[in-house]
Amino acid sequence: MEITKLQHEVDEWIKTVGVRYFNELTNMAMLTEEVGEVARIIARRYGEQSEKEADKNKDLGEELADVLFVTLCLANQTGTDLQQAFDKKMKHKTERDAVRHRDNEKLKDNPQQTTKTTDGESRGN
Repeated sequence: MEITKLQHEVDEWIKTVGVRYFNELTNMAMLTEEVGEVARIIARRYGEQSEKEADKNKDLGEELADVLFVTLCLANQTGTDLQQAFDKKMKHKTERDAVRHRDNEKLKDNPQQTTKTTDGESRGN
């Protein structure tokens, strides 16, 4: 699904279920809160902190979706076309980093990390 479609879906939800957008400052505070929830899961599940029993059932995907939802709200409120912005950012990063990461000795020295794909399979980065 394209980001533009997601922005429209969130806008329709706000208009039909959510009544109206919270103001931008409220949504910024909510975004900060949601990012904090993602950070808590990452720090405890993948970092060195021990995971509290109450946190073991928290769904990282749901928390990331909360971050995405509020980000889409802020984009809608500020008239930002996230698809256009994302495409521009990827082009810039690709041009800037075409050789930069490949030639980074620090990245060569570290063992390759594995990530789980959306279907649960592991793959190297």
